[in-house]
Amino acid sequence: MGGFLTDDDLNALRPADEVMFPSPIPTQVISSDEFWPSPQTERQKQVEARIKAMADDYGAKQGLDRRRFLQTASGMAAAFLAMNEVYGPLYTVSRAEAQQADTAAARQSSLAGQFIMDVHTHFLRPDTRIMTFVEARRSVGRAGWNPALVGREQTIQDLMEANWFKEVFLDSDTSVAMISGAPSDDPKDWFLTNDMKFDARKRVNDAAGTRRVMSHAIFTPGQPGWMDEVERCIEQLRPDSWKGYTVGDNTNKHLAQYPWRMDDERLMYPFYERILRAGNNIVCVHKGLYPQQVTNRFPHLLPFAGVDDVGRAAKDWPQINFVIYHSAYRWVGGGGAGVGIDQFNRTGRVDWTTDLAEIPAKFGVNNVYGDLGQIFAQTTVVEPGLCAALMGTLIRGLGADHVVWGTDAIWTGSPQWQIEALRRLEIPEAMQRAHGFAPLGAADGPIKSMIFGGNSARMYNYQRRADLLDDPVARIKRDYAENGPGRSNLAYGYVARG
Repeated sequence: MGGFLTDDDLNALRPADEVMFPSPIPTQVISSDEFWPSPQTERQKQVEARIKAMADDYGAKQGLDRRRFLQTASGMAAAFLAMNEVYGPLYTVSRAEAQQADTAAARQSSLAGQFIMDVHTHFLRPDTRIMTFVEARRSVGRAGWNPALVGREQTIQDLMEANWFKEVFLDSDTSVAMISGAPSDDPKDWFLTNDMKFDARKRVNDAAGTRRVMSHAIFTPGQPGWMDEVERCIEQLRPDSWKGYTVGDNTNKHLAQYPWRMDDERLMYPFYERILRAGNNIVCVHKGLYPQQVTNRFPHLLPFAGVDDVGRAAKDWPQINFVIYHSAYRWVGGGGAGVGIDQFNRTGRVDWTTDLAEIPAKFGVNNVYGDLGQIFAQTTVVEPGLCAALMGTLIRGLGADHVVWGTDAIWTGSPQWQIEALRRLEIPEAMQRAHGFAPLGAADGPIKSMIFGGNSARMYNYQRRADLLDDPVARIKRDYAENGPGRSNLAYGYVARG
């Protein structure tokens, strides 16, 4: 139901949580249902084999079976050792971390207090018709970590929201999370209604007594009554920021009737004016994720998927911070990252991320930001060299203070592997010299600290970080770390049949 993938397509795929090797780092491309996932590459197979071998060897020496070892900090380190062995030394990791539990635990403990604001997370509504997600969720079962759920039957909503909370807050170092969503021209196919997102925000924050969760209000330019919904959200929901999709209906692209441009003076400028009057100045816009197979099927939406409308909107509305989700990265899915790395090696550019990074210089603006999302998740697991190149491109063009952390969790499982990937990633020196890229630096150094949370904290005026250190969520997390089952290492999208 819905999405880019048809029923026939889905019959050729498998739910990732059922068939994929539960590695700390995914060893296959995972798709939500926006693109066709590419088959496992030879190098991904090599990484998987090395992870298994190290898990059996190092795990046995620590008295752990393979599954348990891969849930530990040593298991995560082993996965990055395997990545380095196959792709080259891109990640800062020592063999001692994989071999010695105390060494890995010491590093993990030293970074546990790092402030991480994930401005891009998802879960689904209880009555969703988008079965590509639901079927993968049904196997999650009871979420025993939450005492409020013990002793009563859970609904699909409980499973979805509870598992999102577990994966994001308990199985990763995420401090604060934004609940995002996606609209549709059919109201039944919204991931979550605006009210559902804000209800979840209220539930968590009321229980925690802190601002653990934020929420987007989704806006749908051109849809009948869309500005009435904007007014309602302003008055009743008080959004943290706004999010829209310029292709319109991203879930059912074949039904999309209302694509739009950010620089449409008639349609969009009254919206910008209205939210500024309401005290809102953050507009998040989904761009990119439009590889050739999507282009071929929906060519009429291609003019709305790129970034040629961003610069003028940003220049005309300097008071608004425009956050471009996925940093407009185009090359997901079948052949995706391979196309991207070939393009970068030939030209030093990657569609449409390089174009985004050049907007500040071209238009003389400083209010354009890049969210990482799938740009980081997809390239890390297929072509980590491309991931390094894209990070260098974004920082060189937008500035390290204009790149924000988002993971698109929970489609690719707990975001901890992405957190660890950025903590450890470094741009190779040869690439730095060739393209004028700055080094990323230490895991808790200034550049990565800005990206992980500093930039978004500034944008969202998030000031009371110390409150998070001992709120109920922090206490649940400590108990979970001591007594819980451990990180599942599951992903929840779809992978190509082996």
